[in-house]
Amino acid sequence: MQNITKAKIKDAKELAQLAKNSFLPAHGHSAPKEDINNYILANFDEANFITELSDPKNLYYCIYYNNMLAGYSKITLNTPNKNIISENVTYLSRLYLLEEFYGLDLGKELFNFNIKFSKKQQQNGIWLAVWVENYRAISFYKKMGFTIVGSHDYKISETHSNPNHIMYLPF
Repeated sequence: MQNITKAKIKDAKELAQLAKNSFLPAHGHSAPKEDINNYILANFDEANFITELSDPKNLYYCIYYNNMLAGYSKITLNTPNKNIISENVTYLSRLYLLEEFYGLDLGKELFNFNIKFSKKQQQNGIWLAVWVENYRAISFYKKMGFTIVGSHDYKISETHSNPNHIMYLPF
């Protein structure tokens, strides 16, 4: 059985661990190992999650499967992108799922939850950035109706950036 709940500050440590464990399989080979390790240390520690969870503009949602944290999402409402003409759009900055939960449609369920929530907030669409070599994610987003509308270089370190697609799903 699965359920989705809004993340709270008390979830920061568990979210940090899940972020590390889900980021590495998808992105661990996208940059030199030292750059990836430094990126993880800078972005996926408990203190960083506490800071982000304390900011009301960051909306984190956790999906549990049999009472185990399987993944989480992070969205920000009303976040424009230069590649999208429409106003009042949601930015989906993270949709992370642990590998052991692949194939259970949990990512799809969490994604649909965010779409429904965004629509209730009078958003006109949702956008995201995805690494061009994250083929699994790109395939998932295309199945969900997204199209590629632009590109962005995502900075991993001072010396390395990854090319990303900007993808958009209008409502």
